[in-house]
Amino acid sequence: MKLLLIEDEPSVISVIQRSLTASGHEITVAMDGQSGLQMALNHAFDIIILDLMIPVINGMEVCRKVRNAQLSTPILMLTALQTTENIVSGLDAGADDYMTKPFKLAELEARIRTLTRRGKEPEKERVEGVLTIGDLMLDKISKKVNRGSRSIELTATEFRLLEFLLTNTNRVLNRMEILENVWDINFNLGTNVVDVYINYLRKKIDKNHEIKLIHTVFGMGYVIRQAYEDPK
Repeated sequence: MKLLLIEDEPSVISVIQRSLTASGHEITVAMDGQSGLQMALNHAFDIIILDLMIPVINGMEVCRKVRNAQLSTPILMLTALQTTENIVSGLDAGADDYMTKPFKLAELEARIRTLTRRGKEPEKERVEGVLTIGDLMLDKISKKVNRGSRSIELTATEFRLLEFLLTNTNRVLNRMEILENVWDINFNLGTNVVDVYINYLRKKIDKNHEIKLIHTVFGMGYVIRQAYEDPK
């Protein structure tokens, strides 16, 4: 597998490079955001490992520019910052996963396997096509979402969250289930990243609609279903 590592700490580069090379991966290293962005745009990689705090162009901006260029290469963001705000900002910028330093190399390799596997699964697994509830429609192939005649623009993370909710219509999902299935990671249970993204979806899907679809079941989690009530 070809991996692009955008990182400016020599000790971190050395450890990751040795470990992943020993596992059979081909590693290309960029030590600043500008050169890393150029490599990402001009060469094909299976995954990008991107540090948040890098010189010239920071990791968040590199991530945005990669996604603006319509590249779907999985991005694993690394940082010493682990607040919910930073996690959400990284995911909003287009990152697929997020690891905080220090981390275990075994976990890094597990995340890489998960992200690359996710990228290879859709065409085979998403042939079912369309998920619906009421007047809400999600097309797995075209990535389009509509409520009635209104088209809804979602980020990649919001789309995965809505898809998971719709796949489990009328079933209450707890935060850990959502984290493990939408992000494929185990965030600290204290984080409220799930709540943040549920609120994002509510604003885009339920706002100005009498029939609310996304609901909170207190003490248990969230569920998507049709009901004439406001989400709490």
